[in-house]
Amino acid sequence: MTKQLAVPTILHQVKGLDLPNIGKVLGNLALPIIGIVLFLGLWSAMAKNIDTSLGQFPGPLAVWQQTVGLINEHNVQMDKAEKFYARQEERNAARVAKDPSYSPKIRAFTGAPTFFQQIWTSLYTVMVGFTVASLLAIPIGIICGLSKQAYSAINPLIQLFKPVSPLAWLPLVTMVVSAVYVSTDPMFSKSFVTSAVTVALCCLWPTLINTAVGVSAIDKDLLNVSKVLRLNAFDHVIKIVLPSSVPAIFTGLRLSLGIGWMVLIAAEMLAQNPGLGKFVWDEFQNGSSESLARIMVAVLTIGVIGFVLDRLMLSLQRKVSWDKHAVLR
Repeated sequence: MTKQLAVPTILHQVKGLDLPNIGKVLGNLALPIIGIVLFLGLWSAMAKNIDTSLGQFPGPLAVWQQTVGLINEHNVQMDKAEKFYARQEERNAARVAKDPSYSPKIRAFTGAPTFFQQIWTSLYTVMVGFTVASLLAIPIGIICGLSKQAYSAINPLIQLFKPVSPLAWLPLVTMVVSAVYVSTDPMFSKSFVTSAVTVALCCLWPTLINTAVGVSAIDKDLLNVSKVLRLNAFDHVIKIVLPSSVPAIFTGLRLSLGIGWMVLIAAEMLAQNPGLGKFVWDEFQNGSSESLARIMVAVLTIGVIGFVLDRLMLSLQRKVSWDKHAVLR
C-alpha cells in the first residue's frame, strides 16, 4: 500500500515543477559553460606552442596557481601589517605608562601594496572620476536636450574633445595637477588626483551625448502635460524630463563607466600611478618566469571587474527606471 501511494506522490511533485522553465534555465546556463570550456581548451592548447623571452606562455593552470599565490601574498602582507601596528600599540602603551604626557604616534605600514590593494585603488579612483564626470555631464546634457541654442553652442566642443585619447590628456593633466594641487598636507595624493581627472575627462562625453539625445526625444504628449499642469522649470525637469530620459541617461552612464575603467588602466601604466595598471607594468618590467601568468591574472581580473560594474549599473537602472526590461547585453 505504501509503494502504491509513493508513485502518485512523486508524480504530483514532478507535475508541480515548472519543467519548461527549468529546461530553459539549464539551456541558458549550458551555452555559456560550453563557451568557457571551449575557450579554456583553446587557450591551453595554444599556450603550449608559444614561447616568449620570459618562458612559455601561461595556460589556465599556471594562471590559477599564480592567483592562489597572489592571495597568499596578500594574506602574508596583511598579517605583517597587523603585527606591525600591534607592536606600535604595545610600545606606545608602555611609553605612556612611564610618561603620561607623551602623545602616541602611529606610523603607517610601508609595505608594498598587494594585488588586492591595487584592485581597491583602481576601483576607488575610477568611481571618483566617473562620479565627477556624471555630475557634470547629466546637467549639461539636460540643458542641451532642452535648448537647441545651448546644444549648438556646446556641440563643437563635444565633437572636438570627444575623440581625444586619454593618453594625450594624461601629460597635460599631470602638469596642471602638479602646478595647481599644492599643499603641505594634501587630502589626496597627486597620483590619485591625476588618474581621477583623466578618467573624468574621458567619461564625460558618452553620458552628456546620451542624456541630450534622451531629453530631446521626450514624447510631445508628456511635454503638453507639463504645459497643461503649468509646471515650473525645476518641476518640469524632475517630474517629466528625468523619468522619461532615464533609459538614455543610463545607456550613457554604462558606456562612460566602461570607458573610464579602460582609460584608468592605461593611465596607471603610463604614469606609474598606483593601481592595477601599475601592477601589470611592474610585472612586465620584473621579467621573472612567473610574470606572464601574474599579468594574465590581472587581465582576467580587469575583465571580470568591468563586467561586474556593467551589471551593477544595469541593476541600478532597473531599480530607478520605468523600463524594467532593460536587456542584459
